[in-house]
Amino acid sequence: MGYIRGAIALILLFIVLVIGLLVHAVTWIIGRFSPETCDRIRYGYVHMVVKFLWVIAGGPTTTIGLENVPQDRPVLFVGNHRSILDIAVILAQQKKPVGFVAKQELAKVPLLNVMMGDIHCLFLNREDPREGLKTILKAIEYEKAGINMFIFPEGTRNHEEGTLLPFHAGSFKVATKAKVPVIPVTIVNTGDLLEDHMPRPKRVPVIVEYGEPIETADMDRKAQTALPDQVRDLIQQTYDKNKELIKK
Repeated sequence: MGYIRGAIALILLFIVLVIGLLVHAVTWIIGRFSPETCDRIRYGYVHMVVKFLWVIAGGPTTTIGLENVPQDRPVLFVGNHRSILDIAVILAQQKKPVGFVAKQELAKVPLLNVMMGDIHCLFLNREDPREGLKTILKAIEYEKAGINMFIFPEGTRNHEEGTLLPFHAGSFKVATKAKVPVIPVTIVNTGDLLEDHMPRPKRVPVIVEYGEPIETADMDRKAQTALPDQVRDLIQQTYDKNKELIKK
């Protein structure tokens, strides 16, 4: 059954990406007259189709703390990273546009790179510090323009369940330089959806918890230095708590 679900999801994903290319073309014309309308249509399409695909390929999802996300100002979402499906579960939940800082390799995937670019995703080159800095600066620019961004400060997917890799301090400059709140996001059990038994998807429960905003506007240098470990500890504690809920 898992293989069938996986095959259906891949076929639907291809169809979604092809239609997304048409949406890109049409909204490009609209964007010449109304950039805001262009962005709204593009993200609305992505949100709708990813939500649908999550029903096919994802698992029953419990969402906690969504009310913690401010709707009147931009934020930086900071989350742990266990699965390629982490982006999908967040896009399925967030009605307000959010762009992701994703790995450079995704920029080479035809059609997908166009759709990701349409919703202000950025591609981080981890091998070139100079190019990486340009990506962070662009993310800061987006935040100042009112666009929510999501970053995985571990820098790559963690293949070990229940642990977190060290958080890169540079990720948090997106928040501190733009003076926007950090929202810790804890994603539990997405690895068991796919990565732990590739290529057969498995329908398992997932929990996503949004923590309370951590204000950075008036944060001094000492607090900024401590911020990565502070957020990492919060996410680890939340992960441990919610993993126990899934076991029950």
